[in-house]
Amino acid sequence: MLHIVLYEPEIPQNTGNIMRTCVAIGAKLHLIEPLGFKIDETKLRRSALDYYEHLNYTVYKNFDDFSSKNKGTYLFLTRYGKKNYADIQYKGLEQPLYLVFGKESTGVDKYLLASHIENCYRIPTTDQVRSLNLSNAVAIVAYEVLRQFDYENLIETEPETHKGKDFLDQFKK
Repeated sequence: MLHIVLYEPEIPQNTGNIMRTCVAIGAKLHLIEPLGFKIDETKLRRSALDYYEHLNYTVYKNFDDFSSKNKGTYLFLTRYGKKNYADIQYKGLEQPLYLVFGKESTGVDKYLLASHIENCYRIPTTDQVRSLNLSNAVAIVAYEVLRQFDYENLIETEPETHKGKDFLDQFKK
């Protein structure tokens, strides 16, 4: 199972979007306090839409609380990383895998990053921006991990529980 870790997230809409992504990919979400919102906030639920009930998540008091309860490989995504996230061979890593993303304003605590410098990675960008939107960054990296695992346990066509794989056939001319 893939794990998405949000270190002190501040913006409920971003976290709501990430919740939806976690449901879509079957990932567990770990939220490390303090949070910039209440977990039951309307904006958060609106971003997660009707997927909130399917979300697997846990809230932790701090990073020490989180790390004491979750063993595996931690990869920190940060603008200060010196290695490209896409160069990682995810299949070769010790499982479970935790992708750690920082809060929108300042990221993950710099002391924590420095103590895990060998596991700090970045998403390449131009020098015109400091970073990408948090929910976009989570999706980019999570889907690269899943791609390397051949999208195991994910459905590649529209499921019958929704419109079905042949839905567009009715619109053929």
